[in-house]
Amino acid sequence: MTVTIKDVAKKAGVSPSTVSRVLSGHPRISLETSRKVKVIMEEMGYTPNMMAKSLVSKTTNSICIILPKPAEELFSNLFFMELIRGIVTQSSRSGYDVLISSGANEKEELEAVSRLLKGRRVDGVILLYSRKDDAVIDFLESGGYPFVLVGRSDRYEDILSVDNDNVMAAFDATNHLISMGHERIGFVSGPPNLIVSRDRLEGYRKAMLNSGLEMRTEWIVEGEFLQDSGYRAMSFFMNLPNRPTALVAVDDMVSFGVLRGLNELKYKVPEDLAIVSFNNIPLSELSSPPISSIDIGIYHLGYTASQVLIQSIQKPDNDAGYTNRFVIPHRLIVRESSMYAPGKK
Repeated sequence: MTVTIKDVAKKAGVSPSTVSRVLSGHPRISLETSRKVKVIMEEMGYTPNMMAKSLVSKTTNSICIILPKPAEELFSNLFFMELIRGIVTQSSRSGYDVLISSGANEKEELEAVSRLLKGRRVDGVILLYSRKDDAVIDFLESGGYPFVLVGRSDRYEDILSVDNDNVMAAFDATNHLISMGHERIGFVSGPPNLIVSRDRLEGYRKAMLNSGLEMRTEWIVEGEFLQDSGYRAMSFFMNLPNRPTALVAVDDMVSFGVLRGLNELKYKVPEDLAIVSFNNIPLSELSSPPISSIDIGIYHLGYTASQVLIQSIQKPDNDAGYTNRFVIPHRLIVRESSMYAPGKK
């Protein structure tokens, strides 16, 4: 038999409205009464009706993660798994549930976001990507809905966002290869419509220009954040008459494809091609050889995104003066894949 608020109130010797106030954390309820009611709730196995509670409070205590691609494709990249782990951990600690939604394209993503927010199924949204032109961000911003972007937006500089300095991170990755003596350095980029791809490419270019090194268009290849992009790039790069001796890969998953392609072509890393990539997922240390990678604090990105979103939901008019853009520090983890100087015997 289902235990109701009236059952709890009767056993506790208080009114049903007092039990409701305990559930909502009303400041006028004494600590002693609150503890007493909560103990009885636990003894009786009472579970609050969250739907009814949300109708009264006009909140759901739920947030939504919008994935940039269909889940079956996305979860093959451990970056997103670690990012979501950070989001879910912090959300749970704050008493929020997490929904995950995705779409095969931008139209489906927009429909999902609209349905969840207009239907009051979630209180806010975390976007795990940033495009140059994004209808989802346009909808969220114009509607005044709480949301946080993991990344940054060119159009909306004042929105809440959590990101790395991807320009500087790519600059540091490229500079490391330059410091090892490499002059012909290639770059395997991500989709050109994603700002993270553009920023990392810009950092690579700045490092090359800063050192007075030549950049060739054939040394830059665009792809996806998938192994296949790195794999396909190798058959192209390694057949160039003046091929690169080192490579910056936009993502660790891409670098795994690079290793696979080089292995099939009978090339060695780092002797024939040195590699530095991004994200420092656990497998980068376990690959053969271990891959030098920029650690961007993936878990911290997700944890902070959840923290910032929930704070904006709970205190929408907060004038504490905190920044709208949170930048997570990065660091280069040097491993065997880049520890080789050209011409070394």
